[in-house]
Amino acid sequence: MATTTGSKCRMCRRQGEKLFLKGERCGTAKCAILKRNFPPGAHGAKGTGRMSGYGLQLREKQKAKRLYGLLEAQFRKYYENARRIKGNSSEIMVRLLETRFDNVVFRLGLAKSRAMARQMVNHGMFNINGHKNDIPSVALKPNDVITIDPSKASKKIFENLHDQLKKHETPSWLFIDVEKLEGKMLSYPEGEELKQPFDPKFIIEFYSR
Repeated sequence: MATTTGSKCRMCRRQGEKLFLKGERCGTAKCAILKRNFPPGAHGAKGTGRMSGYGLQLREKQKAKRLYGLLEAQFRKYYENARRIKGNSSEIMVRLLETRFDNVVFRLGLAKSRAMARQMVNHGMFNINGHKNDIPSVALKPNDVITIDPSKASKKIFENLHDQLKKHETPSWLFIDVEKLEGKMLSYPEGEELKQPFDPKFIIEFYSR
């Protein structure tokens, strides 16, 4: 399966803000944004000039793609699907992205980053409603239950997970049973729950040109 490649820190520097692509590392002094808060490249330290409307739209699209770790063809499909559904296209698009299987695993605190969540899903480490599923893009719906596959529960990656989950802030549209290590999607994210570090309206405008 195709995935994004390259330095994750470079992606954050290009956007000019933390996208938390490396999980806990992004909250430490090792974060590249703290050391070199300017775009990568030979002329990055000079900064950028005033951005055009197109530039703003492109920046928000790139930011969202990098945040969720999607390629252009994958990302555009979410826009196309959002436009087919009746309602606010920008909110619908974010909702579709947020309810991806790998993103829900990350939001529940079962993985430290979306990249790690995608890899863990690919390796069949989680079940949906008791059935193994290794497709990161699967769209979850309310009442879906996510559990660790019994055959993978002893993996080193799950060591100290109970302690990590006790410190994790789970979104209100999700629930995690720390003792059972069982997550559940309670509802679709709405309103304030859809707020992201990018503006989806610019993305809709970009593709609607």
